[in-house]
Amino acid sequence: MTAKQLLLKKIKEYERIIIHGHTRPDGDCYGAQFGLYNIIKETYPTKKVFVVGEESEYVSFVGTPDKIKDEAYQGALSIVVDTGSENRISDQRYKLAKEIFKIDHHVEEDDSFYANYYWVDDSLPSCSQMIADFYESYQDQLKLSFLGARAMYVGIVTDTGRFRYRGVNRRTHELAGMLLDFGVDIEDIDNKLSVDDMNSIRLKGEVLSNFVTTEGGFIYYIMKKEMMTKMNVSHESASAMVNNLAGIEGYPVWALFIESADEYRIRLRSRGPEIQQLATKWRGGGHQKAAGATLKDLNELDEFISDVEKLIKDEKSSQNK
Repeated sequence: MTAKQLLLKKIKEYERIIIHGHTRPDGDCYGAQFGLYNIIKETYPTKKVFVVGEESEYVSFVGTPDKIKDEAYQGALSIVVDTGSENRISDQRYKLAKEIFKIDHHVEEDDSFYANYYWVDDSLPSCSQMIADFYESYQDQLKLSFLGARAMYVGIVTDTGRFRYRGVNRRTHELAGMLLDFGVDIEDIDNKLSVDDMNSIRLKGEVLSNFVTTEGGFIYYIMKKEMMTKMNVSHESASAMVNNLAGIEGYPVWALFIESADEYRIRLRSRGPEIQQLATKWRGGGHQKAAGATLKDLNELDEFISDVEKLIKDEKSSQNK
């Protein structure tokens, strides 16, 4: 039995299903959560299905998570999507369920094995693509509506950088096309994802005026709490500023260090060397070209920069051989 077949079997088996994602959810997390929710509810209207976790300002139009009590997990199936590491699962009550099913596209790490059942494929560019593929594979047995199709399309376009990142292939476009057939409005989605408020525009100017570069080809900006307060932007909006450091000639790796209560969260990106293992070393994880990590404090910054520069140097050396 394949992982997809097992997923369908478990969905049929359980009358209560709770869908979890990761902390600080992005478009793909919401796309996979609400896409799967829609498939199950459209197909089995009497089943009790919930989406739980944190709210996202960026993709709030996709859906709003449910608030449920602990009792809801009794005899239930927890499905965790788009979450490679156990410590990143939003709402740790997923453990209260009778069984846990993991659906993910991240490289597996030491704390990736937290479920009873797994469907993991790190060759795919988004988890929403996996959910769309699940629907298409069993569309003779499953139903889908506009809201679910829109959710998954949002997940695919955001996690692939509008179809620009490695991993995008013919199948990605085929499934995106299938979702468009449900009436998904590309222009409307692009407007929702692309329009910034004035505070974000001012913060973008701050980032572009004060980023730091290193001789080894690394470019970064340190986002202090005072700056986020001054500009009146959320942690989520501030995190998106990493994209403004992309595409600068001579700097194949870039990052945004975001100050939180007792650490610095790193949003790390690359168009050259693979960064997933580096992110894992620095208390994080993710993909080969897009990952997250953590510094305990800025005393660790120099060592982190050295690690990044070594990656860049090694990549250049391998290309010259």
